[in-house]
Amino acid sequence: MDNKINRNPIRFALLIAVFCALGPFTVDMYLSAFPRIMKFFETNASMVQTSLTSALLGLSFGQIVIGPLSDVHGRRKPLLISMILFFVSSVGCAISPNVEVFIALRFIQGFSASAGLVITRAIVSDLYNGIELTKFFALLTTITSVTPLLSPLAGSAVISFTSWIGVFILTGIVGIYLTIMTVWRMKETLPVEKRISSNFRELLNVYKTLLQNGKFMGYALASGILYGGCFAYISGSPFIYQKIYGVSPQVFSILFALNGISLMLGAQLVKRLAGRVTNRNIFQIGLALSFIASILVLMAVLFHAPLFALVISLFLFNLSLGIIGPISFTLAIESQGHIAGSASALLGILPFLLGSITSPLVGMAGEYSAIPLGVIIFTTSLLAVLFNAFLIKNSKSVSISEETN
Repeated sequence: MDNKINRNPIRFALLIAVFCALGPFTVDMYLSAFPRIMKFFETNASMVQTSLTSALLGLSFGQIVIGPLSDVHGRRKPLLISMILFFVSSVGCAISPNVEVFIALRFIQGFSASAGLVITRAIVSDLYNGIELTKFFALLTTITSVTPLLSPLAGSAVISFTSWIGVFILTGIVGIYLTIMTVWRMKETLPVEKRISSNFRELLNVYKTLLQNGKFMGYALASGILYGGCFAYISGSPFIYQKIYGVSPQVFSILFALNGISLMLGAQLVKRLAGRVTNRNIFQIGLALSFIASILVLMAVLFHAPLFALVISLFLFNLSLGIIGPISFTLAIESQGHIAGSASALLGILPFLLGSITSPLVGMAGEYSAIPLGVIIFTTSLLAVLFNAFLIKNSKSVSISEETN
């Protein structure tokens, strides 16, 4: 491990967190500008919402491509190229002549932003292992949990004194900053002798190996499907809170910010339990909490419970994600070694890919019904329990590090 990094884990975590936050900022920051974008391009709401789906798909497929590239060419070079591309696409979004070009550039923006997620997590797995890896990811999750608090507020603040274009100018500035940080601060963590061949067949074999690893896929699918439920909440909450419960945009911002607080609390719980409780048992605690919370959410929407009952239920659901996120990543990736980039890609793509599926389903019963949200969150939690039962528990492959944690 780099001595400088070892001496300053919090500073290093802050830098990694900025890269990881690039994806959520790309998704969330412009949400409050939807009506203005629709008016500017003289289009309908569906086309503007398609730009969100486009960015989510870019974040998904970008990780599948960039993850293996970091296993072949090292971590630093692909990260640098991606940050430059993120800057260019952000400026492109700001000067788009029509909504079709805007949607296409949103895909590129999401694609390049995915490097901030997949490569930096691979860097962390290069540097840490075991309990240290668990604690670092818990710290990282705690820091990145601030993103749901800041991104909508930052977007609203920008459009309060400028047009929606200002949001993408700001993301472009972030792209310049991260480009400079990559050159100045990020060290190469994957030695040449540990890199895999650039042979396309070998890259496919890497993914085939990961897909056939029941334990790895169990953790990946359990975490990914739960985050798919979280994306459904993100998509549906503006209508549920404001249309059904009649809260003001300001109150909605506060309720939405609770997501970040619950994720932070969950990550802090992981950090406290790491080393005292096995990683596997921490994962089980998070899984049980998510299932109980999902039942509460479903009951709340079916019986039209008061607002506080729904808010508490969703808070508990997001709290479980704060637990499951870092611990499932540790359990899945710690035995993958030199293919950590590819493993990180698979772990990273599932939340966004599943989120792009669940997000539109929330509105299938109209903007005045919360039942689809309850059904989706319950279904995702149930599927996570099934993945745990049939893929993780029945898997014969147990990593050495997991046996000792």
